[in-house]
Amino acid sequence: MNASVIHLEEIKKSYFMGKQELQVLKGVSLDILKNEYVALMGPSGSGKSTLMNILGCLDSPTQGTYILNGHDVSTMPDNELAEIRNKEIGFVFQQFNLLPRLSALENVALPLVYAGVAKKVRLEMANEVLRKVDLLDRSHHKPNELSGGQCQRVAIARALVNNPSIILADEPTGNLDTKTSYEIMNIFGKIHADGNTVVLVTHEEDISNYAKRVIRLRDGVIESDKRKESASAV
Repeated sequence: MNASVIHLEEIKKSYFMGKQELQVLKGVSLDILKNEYVALMGPSGSGKSTLMNILGCLDSPTQGTYILNGHDVSTMPDNELAEIRNKEIGFVFQQFNLLPRLSALENVALPLVYAGVAKKVRLEMANEVLRKVDLLDRSHHKPNELSGGQCQRVAIARALVNNPSIILADEPTGNLDTKTSYEIMNIFGKIHADGNTVVLVTHEEDISNYAKRVIRLRDGVIESDKRKESASAV
């Protein structure tokens, strides 16, 4: 049996509006194994964004335990959380979140700057992951010189460059047309085939079909959790 990269035990998250407590997550327990490909789904207000923020160490649970790759991150102070986040998690966002003044190569190398990697080494590593997403020929272009699909490839390369424990993708095709969405999802398929653990947050059924396991949230709890033998490819 593969080891769990993510282990959640009775995760609860509440927000307070004045004296009123708003319970968003009401006790979520799950394990995500190494090299799983998981889609996290749920309607607006289901708690999936809150859960994604906790998985990504962008937020801490009110209650419960979160073990990420052997580290108990549920009670870590912010500075340690930031360090773990940079080392263990590769983020891909709907808005790409690229720095406009930097080239594709420099954007990809950014996490390595924070990790203290020497310039020559980080540029070599950045080039290597740009090759993986078929964008080596555009490495010196700035984001405004790239298409939406190319920008998302840069963002995926940036997520991969640190060799993180998980790739966490939040609606990664939300700003793309159908054809480009399928191209991006095929890249995620390759990333998963290379041995990476991928967690995808989406509200689109056709995008979730690429995953090997679909977890559905509703009203702050897991409504269903289904693994499938084979995922679709377009």
